[in-house]
Amino acid sequence: MSTPLLSVRDLHVSFKTEDGVVRAVDRLSFDLERGRTLGIVGESGSGKSVTNLTVLGLHNPMFTTVEGEILLEGQELTTARESELEKLRGNKVAMIFQDPLTALSPYYTVGRQIAEPYMKHNGASKKEAWERAVEMLGKVGIPNPRQRVKDYPHQFSGGMRQRAMIAMALVCDPDLLIADEPTTALDVTVQAQILDLLKDLQQEFGSGIIFITHDLGVIADMADDIMVMYAGSAVERGTTDQVLRSPQHPYTWGLLNSMPRLDSDTGARLSPIPGAPPSLLNPPSGCRFHPRCTFQDRVAGAGRCTTERPPLATDRGSACHLTADQKRTIFIEEIKPRLG
Repeated sequence: MSTPLLSVRDLHVSFKTEDGVVRAVDRLSFDLERGRTLGIVGESGSGKSVTNLTVLGLHNPMFTTVEGEILLEGQELTTARESELEKLRGNKVAMIFQDPLTALSPYYTVGRQIAEPYMKHNGASKKEAWERAVEMLGKVGIPNPRQRVKDYPHQFSGGMRQRAMIAMALVCDPDLLIADEPTTALDVTVQAQILDLLKDLQQEFGSGIIFITHDLGVIADMADDIMVMYAGSAVERGTTDQVLRSPQHPYTWGLLNSMPRLDSDTGARLSPIPGAPPSLLNPPSGCRFHPRCTFQDRVAGAGRCTTERPPLATDRGSACHLTADQKRTIFIEEIKPRLG
């Protein structure tokens, strides 16, 4: 069996704050194969971005504690030196940030910002790196790239800045690309263009992609596999078809049920998940979702959801005490009819 491109095992990430220790990521494990896209979904504060910033080593070691394993093609990253991580960032691993206007420096041209990592990691001359920047802007669909490469970020539209960020992330042909909600601030037509661009470039470069979002519609179009996160932990995992067509966790049911539908009655009310995400300073005991779950009274064993934390299978499964038959029955009889 081949080694995964990225393997995360029993990852714990916590932050020291004035109010106490925030357990941002807890017991997280997953694999990503080369050429595949893993979609990570969940509400704000579920640990999606923290997980992937940790993969890149972008945390302050003075206030952050990281435990567990992060293996990139077998190379351990959690114990790697900063000098080793710098060689990987932008080269083997790259990230597309949610807001390119803040991620791109306003003081340098777009071309210079794309060319610099290429010079650093490939030993290219300024002329070679500049030509590479022009080439990459062309690949991501920027018109007249030889002229626009001289522009500053504020001279680009929002969609063009996002394309420039993608060009900068892919300039060194990274093995792993992390996209942190890269289309959230874009209108739907530009969003579709960016998603199509990422899929085309993945086919060309063969990169593994981690796509972070709260939009299940985007994930349905983009991802091969899905991991649903809640309160710092994975609560469900499987292929996109498995998770969207036969979800097994009450939290996933809630996410799907709260999505607006184009074919529904315009006056129909949405069904949000009751309550609010828990504080990670003092997360709930047992199943972290139990304070918001409407199905815990069906679990065998009084108080089991509040005292016993359910495990998550390594491939397909959900971290819930309901039996497989119960999950199947509830979804078919109660959840699926609401989804249409």
